[in-house]
This record gives sequence, structure tokens and C-alpha cells, in this order.
Amino acid sequence: MTPSTTGAIITVTLALVSCTKASASNPNLTVPPGAVYINPLVYDVVGANYTEWRNLSTIGFNPTNTAPPFIQVFDPSFLNITGSSATIRSIASNPGFDFAHEAPIYVPDLNVVFFSSNDGGALGYNGWYNNSVVSMINMTEVDMALDSTTGDVNIQVQTLNPSDNVQMVNGGTGPYKGDLLFVTSGRALLPPSIVRVNPNPPYNDTIILDNFLGRQFNSLNDIKILPGTDIMFFTDPTYGWLNGFRPEPMLPSQVYRFDPSTGQVRVVADQFVLPNGIAFTHDGKSAFVTDTGSFEGFLGTNQTLPSTIYKFDVDPQTQAFTNRRVFAYSDSGIPDGIQLDTMGNVYSGCGEGTHVWNAEGMLIGKFYLNSTTAEMIFTKSGLVILDEEAIYLANIQAQGVDLTVS
Repeated sequence: MTPSTTGAIITVTLALVSCTKASASNPNLTVPPGAVYINPLVYDVVGANYTEWRNLSTIGFNPTNTAPPFIQVFDPSFLNITGSSATIRSIASNPGFDFAHEAPIYVPDLNVVFFSSNDGGALGYNGWYNNSVVSMINMTEVDMALDSTTGDVNIQVQTLNPSDNVQMVNGGTGPYKGDLLFVTSGRALLPPSIVRVNPNPPYNDTIILDNFLGRQFNSLNDIKILPGTDIMFFTDPTYGWLNGFRPEPMLPSQVYRFDPSTGQVRVVADQFVLPNGIAFTHDGKSAFVTDTGSFEGFLGTNQTLPSTIYKFDVDPQTQAFTNRRVFAYSDSGIPDGIQLDTMGNVYSGCGEGTHVWNAEGMLIGKFYLNSTTAEMIFTKSGLVILDEEAIYLANIQAQGVDLTVS
């Protein structure tokens, strides 16, 4: 797909029907080609005769009926992220297979993004008896292909062949001391784990944690390193059981801290329905955890349960997560994986694309794909968005927080 509007930067003018009305303080606001500005003031009151009520969270908010993919601007500050010429283009696709789900890790030295397929979803083609797939895409090849056309491209992804130690990869970060750092959800009676994988052939791996004092975790989901340390923090919801490839859970859904230098593992946050994505501010003083409790696997969707990002203070001595408060609630789908840029903005994969909130929790924009995007990662080329059956690249000017641990 290509953006619905191309060409030079357009000047947004007053147009109530198309929702490209500029704010009073920005009468000449300009947005990138194909982007739309949606003034929240226009939709604060829609009236009793409004016919576009969104009674399902899976339906995105697209009042302009713009053809995806495109960029939605809810606040002029979002343009500091996108720059003046940002676009969204598909760089790989495989219809019918959710090959691009989560666990994105960008390795700058190789200019490669590693990622995993959907574990447990209908189009993931895995389960109790079958493992998910880990793949990689070369961003140098992507850049060369995009330079040769104004449309989409379809770069061949390469599939890795890790050992049986790597079962149902769902989260990742790094590079961590030269390696990829994955969390696995486990499969059947095989335990969830944290595993280091060499990003170079033969992609040898080493499991560094697979239990909590002799008890199997439920199904590890996401992981990040506390900035300035090599201490790992990870989430453990019950999605393995809810998606039919793990036994009934035996632990609460919690966030854990693991210090690989001492081997100590402990809980740092609880009281979640289904903790999912995790991220830190660049200074390590604050943490974000998404709770995707409204999506319950085979139990279906309960829109009264959380689709919420919580923010915590990180205790400087104990590193426990304290002062829990709501940071943001996703209006569409669930906030799955989460990343931050160097300006403190928060990105999360939601029901119809990637949402972006500023540091205060205000929604300022979306990369609107009209389909679920579980995760994304910053690269030299821009923001790579995993969209299950496709991968997109938004060539924005914002830079991600450095996730490398030397």
C-alpha cells in the first residue's frame, strides 16, 4: 500500500469535514505528505445523531476515512517526531503468515533487525507441538530498494534456525554484550526462559534463566535492561495458557528483576491482569509497563479490563517499581510492546497501528495501519513497525533510546 496523498508538504487549512482544521495557534500548520491533522476540539462533541460510534475497541478512530497506511497528527508537537517528509512504506510482507510479531532487536553493526513470528495466534502456525520462527531483515537492502522506487518493496527476510532451547520467542532487547537477548514463552512442558543468542551464524545460544526458585514461569513476554546496568526486568503474563501452548499458570502475572551477576530473581511489581510490554526512561528513573488484560486469548476480549500503560518510579536502591499511576489508555486494541525516543515520547503497538504519547501521557499521533501492530524498533533508517503479516518503515526523524549494553 502507498500513502493516500503524495507530493510536496501540504498546508493544512480549515476543513471541518476532513478534520484537517489547524489549531487557533497554528493556522498554517503543515504536515508531511499523506498525513492528516485531527483537531481534538472538532470531536469533543459529536451529538446524539452521530453514526460512527466505535462500540468495539478493535475498530480504529479514522474520522477522515483516509486510506492506510498514513500518519495521524493529534497535536502539532508530533511533527517534531515525524519531520516534514515522513512517510510509511511496506518493506516486507507474507500474507497469511504472522511472521512479524514481536521481539525486535536492532543490531547497528550489522544494520539488521531480528524479530519473531506470532506465538499462539491463528496465523502463527505454532502451538503445543510447534515452535515459532525467528527471522531477520537487512536494513541496508531495505534502504537500497526504497531508493529505487516511490512505492512499497518486499525484501526477503532470512529465517534463523536456533536450537530447541529457544521456544516461542516473544520479547527481546539489546544488543546485550554483543548478543541478542530474548525472552521465550516456553512451549508445552518446556519452560519459559531468558536466552542469549549470537547474532552471527551459527546463532548459538545460552539460557541464563528458566525458573523462579524451582518454579516455572507462566510465559515470559517482554524484557528490558535498566539503563546504566546489566540488570534485566521482564514481564510474565499467562498468554501461553490463554493461547493454548502452555499449561495452566502456577504464578501470578508479575514483573521480575534478574541480576545475572548474582543470580538473584525477585518480583518488583504485581497487581496486573496481563503485564506485557516494558520500557525505561533514558535515565532509568521511571519504568513503563503495559497491561493488556482486555485481550484474554481463547477467553476473548473484555473491553472493561485494562488496555493501559502504567508508569512507575524505580527505587534508586532496591529497584522496585513504586508510585504506580496510569500513564495512558489505548483507545484501540491493547498497548502491547513499548519503546521510547530520546525526547521522552512513548510508543506502543495498538489495535490499528503504533500510538505515540508525549512524556505527560497525551496522545500526540499515530502511525495508522488499520491493523494490529504488536511492536516496533528504532533503526538508522527510521521506525520499523512489525504488523504481523507485513513490516513497515516510517522514515521519521526521532531517535530511539539506546538499548545497547556493552
